Amino acid sequence: MIELIPAIDLIDGKCVRLQQGDYGTKKVYNEDPLDMAMLFEDCGISRLHVVDLDGARQGRIVHYRTLERLAARTSLMIDFGGGLKSAADLSIAFDSGAQMVTGGSVAVKDPETFVSWVETFGSDRIILGADVRNRRIAVSGWEETTGEELIPFIQAFHSRGVAKVISTDIGCDGMLQGPSVDMYTEILREVPAVYVIASGGVSSVGDIERLEEAGIPAVIFGKAFYEGRIKADELLRLALRNR
Repeated sequence: MIELIPAIDLIDGKCVRLQQGDYGTKKVYNEDPLDMAMLFEDCGISRLHVVDLDGARQGRIVHYRTLERLAARTSLMIDFGGGLKSAADLSIAFDSGAQMVTGGSVAVKDPETFVSWVETFGSDRIILGADVRNRRIAVSGWEETTGEELIPFIQAFHSRGVAKVISTDIGCDGMLQGPSVDMYTEILREVPAVYVIASGGVSSVGDIERLEEAGIPAVIFGKAFYEGRIKADELLRLALRNR
């Protein structure tokens, strides 16, 4: 069974999607993210991935009020990322209703702080963001590509207590051309104990099934649903099957 995690990306408080992390390709799918969250809940979904894209660029949480609404008006388990740099940011996210948070930029720029979050809040609540362009970690809303290589990056943090990783192949994200199954399989082979959450490129139910067949524990998807390539009834069937 693969865990199904739809994504809601936020810019100006609206539900949007980008292509390959390019803010210039922004497309608004819903003026009110709560409408989308409730639709996902109606489709049998229990988990939601929320990304504050404005926060990712500005280095601070921007859309915590939206997070509050999503948490208060649905029963979805929410993991939240974008703009998290300090323990104060985590407090805002958790107080606003997030059950988990994802840190990517901070893990690169201030790894000791990130590790302290894992030690303080637990490995079940802190997710490592390992988003890559050409297998190198990208940060700051994907606008900066570092010299950090994917597998050593994950291995280093796993050795310090990280148990969950969201990894997005930026080249696939928003392109609807299929996920990087080989990359996720490699992560599992090299760091078998980590809970890998695949993100980017999902274009159909078939792509989700390919990841499931490869043994990937969880998948994030968004645009395929927003564009109608994954229908609500298909998602409901998958969700019911995976319960």
